[in-house]
Amino acid sequence: MIRCVIVEDEEMARNVLKSLLAQYCKDVMVCAEADDVVSGKTIIEAYRPDLVFLDIEMPGGSGFKLLNSIGNINFETIFITAYEQFAIKAIRHDALDYLLKPVDPKELVAAVEKVKETKLKKSLERQYDNILKNLNPDQLVVRKISLSTSDKIHLIDVDNIIRCESDNYYTIIYFKDGSNLMVTKTLKEIEQKLEEFGFVRTHKSHLVNLRSIMNFIKDEMMVVMEDGVKVPVSKRKKESIMEVIKNL
Repeated sequence: MIRCVIVEDEEMARNVLKSLLAQYCKDVMVCAEADDVVSGKTIIEAYRPDLVFLDIEMPGGSGFKLLNSIGNINFETIFITAYEQFAIKAIRHDALDYLLKPVDPKELVAAVEKVKETKLKKSLERQYDNILKNLNPDQLVVRKISLSTSDKIHLIDVDNIIRCESDNYYTIIYFKDGSNLMVTKTLKEIEQKLEEFGFVRTHKSHLVNLRSIMNFIKDEMMVVMEDGVKVPVSKRKKESIMEVIKNL
């Protein structure tokens, strides 16, 4: 069962969506509703849903403002709006899908199927991560993470990763053998998996393996990685990165 909340300022639109879900998506349960940004944040924090159906233009601010106000987003988002021009911005906010009003039942069903697939992948990733973490440390020092793509779950040796780079709502992972892997995770999600293994954020779009840094070019505000690529260091990160490098 997928637990969802609906954040939409028009009562009629909420009722139509609930009716469509009841008719076409019987494994989706509506836990709560809200009609503005403030009450939307309240029900999301209270119910901790798997899925949020979110309008964009509402009293008190936009759906984007609502997402930005939530620290740890551990749910999927499907935007529902009458305004097609918001599509790209919705994608940049890591929305799983974007539906235009009036909602087409076939598109709604397809969007919910995406939620199911994503939920399953995340569950499998957690299971693999738990297996890796619970291996007997006396037998093996495990430095692996699991990441899923459209067709498989990859078990990745973190020591083979040089750096990670954000590409909108994707992340590209670069390896020592010259290959790379694109995954549908934000850089923040990747950082949460890798920070315990000596990876640091040098810039909002870059995460690097400290062991793969060759030098730091102060004048250019760049670190040079072992593959020869220069990665930018933000002004805010400069001092902390220099301190970390000194202590290597």
